[in-house]
Amino acid sequence: MPAPLRNYGSVLGDSVENWQRGGFGLYLHWPFCQAKCPYCDFNSHVAARIDQDRWGEAFLREIDRLAEETGDRILGSVFFGGGTPSLMEPKIVSAILDRIGRRWRLRNDIEVTLEANPTSIEADRFAGYRAAGVNRVSMGMQALNDGDLKRLGRLHDVAEGLRAFDVARAAFDRVSFDLIYARQDQTPQQWEQELRRAMELCADHLSLYQLTVEDGTAFGDRLARGGLRGLPDEDRAAEMYEITQAITAEAGLPAYEVSNHAVPGAESRHNLVYWRSGDWAGIGPGAHGRLGLADRRWATEAPKAPGAWLAEVESGKPGELPREALNSVEAFEERVMMGLRLAEGIALPFHLAPDPGEFERRVVEMERLGFLERSDDRLIATATGRPILNAVLRELLA
Repeated sequence: MPAPLRNYGSVLGDSVENWQRGGFGLYLHWPFCQAKCPYCDFNSHVAARIDQDRWGEAFLREIDRLAEETGDRILGSVFFGGGTPSLMEPKIVSAILDRIGRRWRLRNDIEVTLEANPTSIEADRFAGYRAAGVNRVSMGMQALNDGDLKRLGRLHDVAEGLRAFDVARAAFDRVSFDLIYARQDQTPQQWEQELRRAMELCADHLSLYQLTVEDGTAFGDRLARGGLRGLPDEDRAAEMYEITQAITAEAGLPAYEVSNHAVPGAESRHNLVYWRSGDWAGIGPGAHGRLGLADRRWATEAPKAPGAWLAEVESGKPGELPREALNSVEAFEERVMMGLRLAEGIALPFHLAPDPGEFERRVVEMERLGFLERSDDRLIATATGRPILNAVLRELLA
């Protein structure tokens, strides 16, 4: 059985710095959807019937367990992800947030985000979520034309999505939405028009993702069979990326992360915990976490199958869920990979590298090529390096 996590008040070293520097958050994974989108490789499932009370009780059990383990830390963010968390009954969300408030000390300005699909059915729950304590909604709009929404397997059309967005704006001060670009047969000119329309709608945050086709998805299977025609080539996708950066910056929502744009101060605090290598606890099927134990950093991952996770929690033996200590090389590489996604870059003590001299040599080479730069004590991916960040990271961490 894994060693229990100690109270952070008594822990010295980098594990303390992780949560104090990067923050401490809680992620809750609701694995159910009304339908599986063909591009989605998240742990999501379609179920004919869901016993929400039973699932709510399981979440409460895990909250109690993790609160005992993580001690007297200050919780700065809660994120309901999925799946489709806006299928949760507001009373379940309310019970979860009430238990969280009784088990951890909370930041006065705690961010509580819930992911939502922009359908009228789910929009009807927004007032209940607001009353429960949710103060930020992230909506999966994905496209602003009906043909592409249908191809992406979405259950809403543009008109319904915009109505749901209006309801969300009325209920919450902070509303973000997602769009996918580089879609089938999409031209750079069409994306520019769509993005400018989004700028007229959005409040303070946008997540803009280039369509990627993952193995094991319906799109992946279709592509392997020679289907999924009309995907952009690298040059056209790169042009759409450049359009994205220019239009969002012009509108006052610059990229603070590779795919995320915000008015300064409106960044997703929860996601910043990940990118700044803070600590977070993960609850729910397939949920990941990163938690400190003395001078070690632990990676946690719950069973992916909803039934297996539920049975494990209800068995009373959730402490046996998988937990693996990251070694110093893994922890260093993770910090670099996550931190360089941010426009602010990463404050990187070179002595933490497995081979400081070799890492310094690689950084210098990336600087010479114009992909990285240093500003004060920070290492930053340049505008040239950010679109090819995965390749830059391969060179840095090979």
